Amino acid sequence: MNVTVTGATGLIGSHLCAKLRKRGDDVTAVGREWPPEVLIRRDAVVHLAGEPIAQRWNDEVKARIRASRVEGTHRLVDALHKAEPRPNVLVCASGADYYGATGDTAVDESARAGTDFLAQVCVEWEEEANRAADLGVRVTSLRSGPVLSRSGGALAKMLLPFRLGVGGRVGSGRQWFSWIALDDIVGLYADAVHGGKEWAGAINACAPEPVTNADFAKALGRALHRPAVLPVPPQALRLLYGDMAQIVTGGVRMVPARARELGYHYRHPDLGEALRAALG
Repeated sequence: MNVTVTGATGLIGSHLCAKLRKRGDDVTAVGREWPPEVLIRRDAVVHLAGEPIAQRWNDEVKARIRASRVEGTHRLVDALHKAEPRPNVLVCASGADYYGATGDTAVDESARAGTDFLAQVCVEWEEEANRAADLGVRVTSLRSGPVLSRSGGALAKMLLPFRLGVGGRVGSGRQWFSWIALDDIVGLYADAVHGGKEWAGAINACAPEPVTNADFAKALGRALHRPAVLPVPPQALRLLYGDMAQIVTGGVRMVPARARELGYHYRHPDLGEALRAALG
């Protein structure tokens, strides 16, 4: 297949390009800014470009987060409308934050969206991607949980305090953490590109078993052979990240119902093994 990947220099994008090329695909890798001609005569587009979430939020940052996802996807679909011949498949990133904070309620793809800022960004983001369906394009939105990799994402930011022996749960630790191994998020994207018409709509991109923040902290401590007993006060996160701290202190108990139905084979379904693989 001929595939264009936007946001190809990021953690997921770089590994996805390598996996698709290994499969024999011809891959055009572009960043956040790309010329419309990269969509012509392509079989599929994977749209990953977006402003990083993990930074201190203010009005300007929140505007960039929304614009990079919602307006960026709007421009992409407009370009697909003009592309002849156009791709048959659009696989677009989305996030577990679509659901907002869910407490102890497990949510699959049929659950309603949350009402907070990032949930509504995800709703608009997916709506923009779904406009491509009117062009006869199969649209898949992968709602990704935190990706486990020492090279980037949530895990990379946790490593230093845990290695120094000052890591631990956040607040009560009862909030849920819907993680996924890097190999599996890349595998889901690759399968969505190559899959049939059943690979359409929203798909929760997370491991089969979410864990609480406290259990994740214990597992990471074991993987690093370090104690994980010092709780992080939620107030400290709010001072560091502002409103973004709600993502960590809230939590989403997301389950991958569609991935299971589609028969996706997880490389790393167990958290302990996934952490050892990510850190090895």
